[in-house]
Amino acid sequence: MIARRPPAPERQLLDERRNARAMSWIMAIMLFLTVLAAALGLSTWSAARSLDSELAGRLTVQLVEGDAATRDRAVAAVLRIARRDARVTRAVEVDRARLVELLEPWLGEAGLDADLPMPAMIDIDVRDPAATAAVEAAIRAAVPTARVDRHAQWLAPVRGLVATLAWLAAGVVLLVAGATTFVVLLAARTGLDTHRDTIEVLHMLGSTDFQVARLFQRRIAIDTLTGGVIGATAALAFLFFLGRQLDAVGAEIVGGVALSPGDWAVLAVLPLVFTLMATLAARLTVLKALGKRL
Repeated sequence: MIARRPPAPERQLLDERRNARAMSWIMAIMLFLTVLAAALGLSTWSAARSLDSELAGRLTVQLVEGDAATRDRAVAAVLRIARRDARVTRAVEVDRARLVELLEPWLGEAGLDADLPMPAMIDIDVRDPAATAAVEAAIRAAVPTARVDRHAQWLAPVRGLVATLAWLAAGVVLLVAGATTFVVLLAARTGLDTHRDTIEVLHMLGSTDFQVARLFQRRIAIDTLTGGVIGATAALAFLFFLGRQLDAVGAEIVGGVALSPGDWAVLAVLPLVFTLMATLAARLTVLKALGKRL
């Protein structure tokens, strides 16, 4: 049996322009904050994964020797061991002229005397991060004076901060989603109280609870989708503008904090997700309230 389509007067039951505008603007603000929080979470989580993949298998070997000949022999030994190891994908000595440039701000030109011992540094990339400890042990066994630093170890606080930001953003998204649901519940209950007499007349005319609930969920779905599209569009425009500004800066520190095409797609569908959530919340609230009254 095909359900009776409510006549035009019933479809206009909740079409109060002032309340509809207020609901739409509330949803616009909610979605604006949600999209920004979700963008922060997605970008920081992507940056955390990037740090894990890039630094998990990377080592830096420092060779500090007062005697240049001894230092050069140690460098040759480390490079020979690393390049013969099948688990190592790259082993190169850092250009010593580059080291001089890095030390100049700290030591000044006077401190970079030719007689000053200059440490040697070797960057090593390991194919499997699980083999990092074995490669490190092999290097220490061959050159006991070598200092081996794991990039993942000394960047662990940075990685922890990035992960914390990602979880914080996820918490904000859930918090805003909960607040949105609460707003929908209040709007539905307020609508029931405001139109109590009209609903009783509809029941006497043969309308079912499901048909009445459909009126409420339709109105709330329209308001949520309208406000959500406005808020999400404003947030996406702001994120696009911010991304252009970060690209202009060109700093490596912000290079990994970026949104992928998949992330943009997730942000774009958030208004639909919130609309479905609000519609379901309104339907359940109205049916529960009508069931208690009748």
